Amino acid sequence: MKKRILWLSSAFIISSLTYAQVMTPPPSYNENQTNKLDIYRAEAERINNLVHTKLDLKFDYAKEHVLGEAWVTLKPHFYATNKVTLDAKAMLISEVALVNGATKKKLNYKYDDLQLVIDLDKEYKKDQEYTLYIKYTARPNEVKQEGSAAINDAKGVYFINAKGERPNYPTQIWTQGETESSSCWFPTIDKTNQKTSQEITLTYPDKYVSLSNGTMKSSKKNSDGTKTDYWKFDKKHAPYLFFFGIGDYAVINDKWKNINVDYYVEPEYKDVAKQIFGNTPEMIQFFSDRLNYPYPWDKYAQMTAREYVSGAMENTTASLFHDGVQQKAGQLVDENTAEYVIAHELFHHWFGDLVTAESWGNLTVNESFANYSEYLWFEYKYGKEKADEHRYNEMFGYKQGDGPTKNLVRVHYNSREDMFDGVSYNKGGIILHMLRNFLGDDAFFKGLNKYLKDNEYGKAESTQLRLALEEVSGRDLNWFFNQWYYENGHPKLTVVSDYSSANKKIKVVVRQDASKLFEFPFAIDI
Repeated sequence: MKKRILWLSSAFIISSLTYAQVMTPPPSYNENQTNKLDIYRAEAERINNLVHTKLDLKFDYAKEHVLGEAWVTLKPHFYATNKVTLDAKAMLISEVALVNGATKKKLNYKYDDLQLVIDLDKEYKKDQEYTLYIKYTARPNEVKQEGSAAINDAKGVYFINAKGERPNYPTQIWTQGETESSSCWFPTIDKTNQKTSQEITLTYPDKYVSLSNGTMKSSKKNSDGTKTDYWKFDKKHAPYLFFFGIGDYAVINDKWKNINVDYYVEPEYKDVAKQIFGNTPEMIQFFSDRLNYPYPWDKYAQMTAREYVSGAMENTTASLFHDGVQQKAGQLVDENTAEYVIAHELFHHWFGDLVTAESWGNLTVNESFANYSEYLWFEYKYGKEKADEHRYNEMFGYKQGDGPTKNLVRVHYNSREDMFDGVSYNKGGIILHMLRNFLGDDAFFKGLNKYLKDNEYGKAESTQLRLALEEVSGRDLNWFFNQWYYENGHPKLTVVSDYSSANKKIKVVVRQDASKLFEFPFAIDI
């Protein structure tokens, strides 16, 4: 984008504006303090690192339990250690052991219904791997943690109509890991700065189908009316992105190049599935080209869910959507109301899944980009006017509530769930649009490419984004990030214009409220 750049840095000027381990608290932390906004929300300390996670899951539909076995491979991050702490919420723990080839050695542990603290058999040094075996029962209905306005429940795994007592209503099981709810269905270090590969084996009634991260390597029918699917994901991603979904779905197959692109919808929507999700291959191509970074995963699938606790979730290679995206053919004639969220979750596969926010306080490097992808897609597919209309509506979403009082990057918040708001999403997306206009398309998108390549399959914060854009553009951006990422609010402007028919000139006067001055690029449309 496109127009002549001017600057607003004083109170009065001529022009106009367009447009999912335990944190180590700092020494000052007081366990008895009552104001949670005083707590510094540090990046989670990495004592042990996840390496690989293998799960074998079966399901008790009557009790709504997950019967699990987990093999978790870890290694010390830097310092030698003889203990490991895993997040494991509301579980029954049956066995904890160290795996050595075909043998298992039982280990001592303590469990408080939230975390499993395990005594290892010896002290392990940096990068020395070990594998734990844990047999457990996950009881999601016993989970105590709460959700938020954005993600309204936090029990990790959801049994929908599990006993089939509601006629003409689907039976499903699906998971929701963000923010830290994957540890409600398997033991892990449930932090954004951890990355692990995975294997998941699912045994469930043969009449259903399953979806998980990665590729299905095998599926076999069992003599008891169940079947067992084996899903494998070789690349590394954060635990909150782990996913499985099981239910009665029609599976519609599509392709992007040699990558499978599948749509899981309730059977009555199978004939319109491609009208709902059918732009996905074009989106993958567009985003791959725009970022000069091809879609990095081995497949992409999208599934709908009844009674979903949010709008949609970018589980790596397997996004989940609320069932409202399923629209009838007559509705789709006017508009596919799900198109923006389909773009949003797909773009997360670069910003969020490939490069993940190191902490919830830096959620902007996930959600602001996904928010801005909606603009990018509309601009490409339907033109700038459609994209600008969408951005204009996003601006009003940010201004609601206490958005103008919050920094984009926050190290102080009541709850990590509070980060999912109009600042991390709406304002962050608009700030990226402004940054794009200031740097120009070439530098902006080359900077994003550098950011992705420098941090791929790892973690990052806003500082890495700034450094990548600075390296490409040659411009210092500290002033921009200090003002827009680490401070709050927005310019308050009074705009007056006057047209002289005699000399055919327009005079535009913009007055900025001097109580808090902003410097920012802007352009004039006449």
